[in-house]
Amino acid sequence: MKITVLTLFPDMFAPLGESIIGRARKGGKLDIEIVNIRDFADPPHYKCDDYPFGGGAGMVMLPGPIGLAIKKVDPCHRARRVYMSPKGEILCQSKALELLAYDEIVLLCGHYEGVDQRVIDLYIDEEISIGDYVLTGGELPAMVLCDCVARHVEGVISDGSLTDESFSEGLLEYPQYTRPAVYEGSAVPEVLVSGNHAAIDKWRREQSLELTKKMRPDLLEKKS
Repeated sequence: MKITVLTLFPDMFAPLGESIIGRARKGGKLDIEIVNIRDFADPPHYKCDDYPFGGGAGMVMLPGPIGLAIKKVDPCHRARRVYMSPKGEILCQSKALELLAYDEIVLLCGHYEGVDQRVIDLYIDEEISIGDYVLTGGELPAMVLCDCVARHVEGVISDGSLTDESFSEGLLEYPQYTRPAVYEGSAVPEVLVSGNHAAIDKWRREQSLELTKKMRPDLLEKKS
């Protein structure tokens, strides 16, 4: 899979060169390209924003540089083009898996008061949000989406790690424990060291249900 990110602040994406995603990129399993929108603006000032028509606070990103950037990285519109926006559909596990079906994704990061609406109308396939709150720009949401989708790309993470985790079956993940067996007087649940795999599976399922009831009952409502 190739993910191309269009941004005014490419240095913000350094974390995508670390940990699991970084190893996947180095191993050729994942291609993430960070493109500076400012490279498509007019010299000498490379201006990418201006005051909004109709007045109001803040600045709006110009359509010209964004349009040129999109046409450069995806000239034949083969990629799924996504604008990271608080107005968009909330990112969830099923949406991440839906995006996994595309060989190429282009992510547009807005900034300031957002982008000229004509960019969205002309070039964008969908808008996605990571939650009902507003950030200073789309860079952090784009990184979240990259990580969420990329970890499902074949070879990035082992299949077993993807199966038993939160939201994989519409439930929160059960509690995890590791060594030592006793920590500050608190012992690992006995069933987990019993060697009885059927009992362990049953315990984990029960724990997932209890945690979901307590912390995210809305997930159970969606399943019913």
